[in-house]
Amino acid sequence: MKVTFLGTGTSVGVPQMACHCAVCQSQDERDKRLRASIMVETKEGKRVLVDCGPDFRQQSLRYGIEHVDGILMTHIHFDHAEGINEIRPLQEADIYCERSVKEGILRFYPYLFGEHPYPGAPELRLHEIDAEHDFMLCGMKITPIRAMHGKLPVLGYRFDDELVYLTDFSQVEERESEKMSGVKVAILDALREKEHPSHVNLSQAMELADRLEIPQVYFTHMSHDMGLHAWRNEQLPPSRQLAYDGQVLELE
Repeated sequence: MKVTFLGTGTSVGVPQMACHCAVCQSQDERDKRLRASIMVETKEGKRVLVDCGPDFRQQSLRYGIEHVDGILMTHIHFDHAEGINEIRPLQEADIYCERSVKEGILRFYPYLFGEHPYPGAPELRLHEIDAEHDFMLCGMKITPIRAMHGKLPVLGYRFDDELVYLTDFSQVEERESEKMSGVKVAILDALREKEHPSHVNLSQAMELADRLEIPQVYFTHMSHDMGLHAWRNEQLPPSRQLAYDGQVLELE
C-alpha cells in the first residue's frame, strides 16, 4: 500500500490569502499546503482518494492522477467535496459516502446527478455506506470510524490493518477510537497548537495516538498557526510528525 499526501492544509490553505506571517512567506515547499486529501494505492495499482477538495485539479496534475477507482468522503464541507466538479476529465468515478453526504452531493451538483445531467458530464456513481459496517473497496477492508467535527458527524476510515485516516474532528467516542487500535500508521487532524471548537489541536491528537499506542502518526489539515514545518518537526518525536504535500508513505 502506498499513500500520497495530496494536500495537508486547512480550509483556506497555506499560504493564507493576505497573510504575511513567517509560515505564509516561507520558501520551504513543505510550508505550502493544499486542501487536505490523500491517495491510497494498492499493489495492484488501484487508486482510492479520501476526499476531493477544490484543489483536486492542481493535485491531479501535480501527482499524475489519470484515474481513480474510488473516492471515500469524510463529510460535505467545501474544502473536502468541491473537487467533485473537477473529476469531469477523468470521465468516471465511484464515490462512497454516508446518506447525509450523498444528499449534500445531490443538492450541490444537480447538473452532474440530475435526471438530465449536463452534456459531457462524467459517469459518477454514488454508493451509500453504513457507518456501522465494514465494506470492501479495491481489495481493501474499509472500516468507517464515526467522529464529531464540532456538531457535525463525520467519518474517518481504517484501511485493513495498515492505515487510519481521521481528519476534521473534535471528538471521537472510545467505542469508535478502539477501531483504530492495532494499525501501523495513523493520519490525524491537528489544526494548530491552540484549542479549537471543531478540530483537535496538536496535543489532543498526540494524546489520542499515544493512548491507542499507534506506532507512527502523521498530522494533517494544518493551518499556518502550526508554525514552520521544519521547526515544528524538530520539536516532535520521529514517531509523531507533521506531514507535507507530496509526501509518500510505503506501507507493507
